[in-house]
Amino acid sequence: MALRIEVVYAQPDGAQVIELRLADGATVADALTAAAIRTQRVGIFGKTVKPDRRLADGDRVEVYRPLRMDPKEARRRRARR
Repeated sequence: MALRIEVVYAQPDGAQVIELRLADGATVADALTAAAIRTQRVGIFGKTVKPDRRLADGDRVEVYRPLRMDPKEARRRRARR
C-alpha cells in the first residue's frame, strides 16, 4: 500500500507543500530524499522526530529552519521600538 505524505517547508514568503506517495515502510529520510530537501531538524505534526522514523499514511513531515534570532532577543528589540 502506498502512503500519502505531505512535506511542508515554511519560508518567509509562505509555505511550500510537497505531496508524495511513498511505499509502505518509508521513513522521514525517504520523504526528504523524494522531496529533494536536505535538513537536520524535522518533525511530524509539531513533534520533533529522527530521520529513521517510519511514516504513517497521512503524516505531515515538517522541515524546521534554524532561527534567525533568539526569540527573547527579538522580543527585546521590538519592545525597545
